[in-house]
Amino acid sequence: MAKTAGKNTEKLTVFFDGACPTCVRDRDNFQKLSGEDNNVCWVDITGKEDTLNALGIDPRKALTELHVQDEQGNICSEIDAYRLLMARATLLRPIGWLIGLPVIRPLVSRLYRWWVHRRLTREGRI
Repeated sequence: MAKTAGKNTEKLTVFFDGACPTCVRDRDNFQKLSGEDNNVCWVDITGKEDTLNALGIDPRKALTELHVQDEQGNICSEIDAYRLLMARATLLRPIGWLIGLPVIRPLVSRLYRWWVHRRLTREGRI
């Protein structure tokens, strides 16, 4: 990830569920924590099935896992996506590192999938 004078110059595109109040709140909190120099573009996936398919992202998986695309077009999801995004905010970097640890990662992943499935079921979206 290229940096110039503390500024992130490599653009990240984050595909998020704009129909999810918690997801929107998380986006807003991230923007507050990371400041203006994070170079992150947020894309609401609501009604964007064709766009997601064109990028090789399964629209259903986009609902259940965070997806991030780097400037080279590489797409990562779930914990890898969170780690890439958290690297943009100084206060979140340690958390990104922590959730990548081999012992922690599978536990966080399982908890994340359970929470998302529960939320989408409650909302009647799956």
